[in-house]
Amino acid sequence: MLIIEVKDNESIDQALKRFKRKFQQSKLLQQVRQRREFTKPSVQRRAQKLKAIYKEQKFSED
Repeated sequence: MLIIEVKDNESIDQALKRFKRKFQQSKLLQQVRQRREFTKPSVQRRAQKLKAIYKEQKFSED
């Protein structure tokens, strides 16, 4: 559970922005989406390999 303490003289917008950032960094939404359906370990490994290949190609172009 995420807890954000609102500081003195801090607007709700700033606190909401901090909450959204902290929520995104915790990767809770990604976990929920992954748990919707079962993916085989072999499919997960294949996706990881493809992602690594993509990253390698992207950074090698620069």
